[in-house]
Amino acid sequence: MSQASLLRAYEEIASFFARSPSSEEIAAFHLSGQTVARLRELLEKNSAGTLTPDEADELDQVSHLNRMLLLIRSRLPRTDIPQA
Repeated sequence: MSQASLLRAYEEIASFFARSPSSEEIAAFHLSGQTVARLRELLEKNSAGTLTPDEADELDQVSHLNRMLLLIRSRLPRTDIPQA
């Protein structure tokens, strides 16, 4: 991702959480198609061994964002478990 693409990913996440989404909305949240397409491009370059150092850093930062989203989702209240 270029720095602009990386900034877009941060902006998407910040804007999403700024509107106080419900647990269901958080569970369903996805980055934009444009951001996902760039991430796929980086992953392909990584697999091919052609990432530049800057691209490797960007991919690492996106990985951190993804881990943060997974952590947030793991802390959502479970609504599919019947309450006794």
